[in-house]
Formats: sequence, C-alpha cells, structure tokens
Amino acid sequence: MGKIITEDEEVMKLLIKNGHVLDPVTNVNEVMDVLVEDEMIVAVDKNIACEADQVLDATNQYVMPGFIDLHVHLRDPGLEYKETIETGAKAAARGGFTTICPMPNTKPVTDCAEVVRYVIDKSKELGIVNILPVGAVTIGQEGTTLADLEGMKEAGIVAISEDGKSVMSTDLYIKAMQEAKKLNLPVLAHCEDKPLVRGGVINAGKKAEEYGLNGITNAVEDVITARDIFMAKEAGCHLHLCHCSTEDSVRLVKMAKEMGVSISAEVCPHHFALADEDITKNHGDFKMNPPLRSKKDMLALQQGLKEEIMDVIATDHAPHGEEENNQTMDKAPFGIVGLETAFQLTMTELVKPGIITPMQMVEKLSVNPAKVLGINKGSIGAGMPADITIADFNKETKIDKATFLSKGRNTPFDGKQVVGEVTATICNGNVVYNAR
Repeated sequence: MGKIITEDEEVMKLLIKNGHVLDPVTNVNEVMDVLVEDEMIVAVDKNIACEADQVLDATNQYVMPGFIDLHVHLRDPGLEYKETIETGAKAAARGGFTTICPMPNTKPVTDCAEVVRYVIDKSKELGIVNILPVGAVTIGQEGTTLADLEGMKEAGIVAISEDGKSVMSTDLYIKAMQEAKKLNLPVLAHCEDKPLVRGGVINAGKKAEEYGLNGITNAVEDVITARDIFMAKEAGCHLHLCHCSTEDSVRLVKMAKEMGVSISAEVCPHHFALADEDITKNHGDFKMNPPLRSKKDMLALQQGLKEEIMDVIATDHAPHGEEENNQTMDKAPFGIVGLETAFQLTMTELVKPGIITPMQMVEKLSVNPAKVLGINKGSIGAGMPADITIADFNKETKIDKATFLSKGRNTPFDGKQVVGEVTATICNGNVVYNAR
C-alpha cells in the first residue's frame, strides 16, 4: 500500500533517475534525471551525476509536476469524524496530489481569517502536502452578508466559493465578484438553482423512476452556469466552474471563452467515468451533487476535456462516515471520495482509450489548476518548487477502498479494474509518499 513519510525524514538533495519527464510548460517529453536541492528543482537533464542524500530510480515511470486539486472537502474543523486535515493530506499524497484546496463548508465555516489560519497552521505542522484554503463568499455560507474577503486573503486563501450551494442573491454575488476582482481571487462556482432541485437526489431519468426518487434536471446546473458567466463578465473576475456535469455546461463554457470571459471549468472523474445508467444500487455510494448524468452528458464532458474546453480535473473529494453513507440515496448525504482514485480513473477512462494524451492529463491535473490559482507551481523546470508526482502508467490493479488513507470509504469504484499507480509523491523536496 506504500507509506506516508513525515518531515522527520527530510533530505537536502534528492536525485530522480531515468524517469520519463512530462512537462507541458517546458515542453519536455523524454527520459531525464531531475535534481532537487532545498525544496527546489535545480536541474533537469540527461545523466545527472552527483552525490545525493536520496536517489529514486524512476525507470519505466513518468515524472510529472505535482497534481493540484482545486476542490476537496477536508471536514476539519468541526466534522473530523468524516476526515481530518491529516487524513485528507495523506490521501492526497497517496493520490499524487501535492497541493489541495479545501472548500469552506466546515463547522465553523471558513469565512474569517481565524479559521483560515487554523487550516494553514495545521497543514504546515503536518508537512505532508500544500493546503491552500478557499474562503466562503458569505458569512456562514448563509447567502445574506458578504464575508471578510480581504481579511481572508491576507490570512492565506487562494479563492472564494460558496461550494455546496450557490449564492442565490445576484446583487450580493456580483458585489463578491467585484471584490474578488480587486483582490485577484478566482471565484469557484457551485452552480445549482436551489428552488429547481425540488428534493432531487439523483439525475432525472430512468434510474430515478426505477428507484422512485425525485430527479435533478440538467437545468438546475445550466441556469446558474449561464447566470454566473454573465455576472463574471460584468464584474471582470475570473470564474472557475466546479464539477460540471452536463452537455450544456460544456457548450456554455465554450461560448463564454469565445465571448472573452475569464473562465475555466473542471470535470470530476466520477462524471467522466460513470453515467446514471451505471448506477447498480440505490445507495449513498452513488449519490453526488451534481448527480451522475446521462451517457450523452458523460461523453460530452469527455469530449470537452479532449478539445480543451474543460480545463481542469478535480475530485470534489467528499468523505462521509460509514453509517450515514450506508443508506439509500434519499437519506444519505451527497458526495464521494476521490483523492486516491482520480489519477487511476483518468488513466483508465481518458488516457488509455486515447481520449486525452498523457500531456493533456498533466495540464488538467497540474498546469491548469496552478494557472487558475495564479501560483508558482505546475512545472518541473529548474527554479520551480520541487512538487513532483511519479507514476507507473502500466500497472494494473483494482481499487480497494479498504486500503484508503482517507477516513472516507464512500466510493462507487470499489473493485474497479484500473491502470496506473502513483509510486512516489514529492512535496517541497521531500518524499511524502512512496508506494515501493
């Protein structure tokens, strides 16, 4: 299963030998060595010969910029029985993620500098992966009063979001967007017209009818997606659309880009790997928001990723306790885990079938998320922070939720045959996960 490695095992000089480096930023796509010193990459070249504190043999493996997840739920503070910052960070490291962005729907909500500092301080104390918090748009995520965006920016947030819901007041939301523009913060939008949900828990379609459940129509997402695009255009902020699930979301993103709106969009592995027809039981493992859509929607998302309309792959990692998840969809909470399966699902469902190239995968898991946040990450170039993911692209295995380092076991992919394995994760120059 591999092991998480703590700060106590830091090394000053690390040499990665014989790995196939994939870096869209420097346009490197060949076998190279990578030398790391004091948290930075100092050289990427053929046959680097030097003394090193630690040598990793990456023969027949791929060496990539560390993956960045714009969309996770760590549940800490307040819901630690679901996940903690520590267990979430360990799951991230195992999945090849060196930077993750926790959403603000904790208890208390991440809506002030104090909670932001709590998350950052705890993550630094652990020293596993980089954790960059996302701040709430409104106080308590109640949709009525704007949170202290400037104070949270000073404390360390990298974006704002009301994730888990939409800000339904257009007047308040555009003020938040205008403030985000001033602060140079992207707005991460959960697009859901709440009145249109009407108690839905599954995609509106045959499966909803089969199980006798209220369905969620595509319009629930599409109406707010269109609204937010035009509001972002007026406010001039950068809009990032979270967990897009519909065919028309892809069309709307394409339209927005053609209009010159500053926009990016993410797709989650469960939405490009499964359709509602793949749901095998009325169980919490298949309940997520937005829901698994039609096969037509799923194929449109895959095509959107292929055609560079959709920029980012993010997990929406949402752990829940076993007891609350082990219920029918009308009773279980929304969300599944994803940090430890995202790379494997991307390899299996997109790369191996030839829908996207390995280089496109790196763009969507690392380069583009770094661009959305405006952070100095997403490349294995000399002078860059040493955040690196090493993976075997050909290892065949089965997903086994019993081995997860996350507290969450809520996944529809348990037992799925997949290809690809993260063999090592390096964050700030330290090997924080090693599968071998």
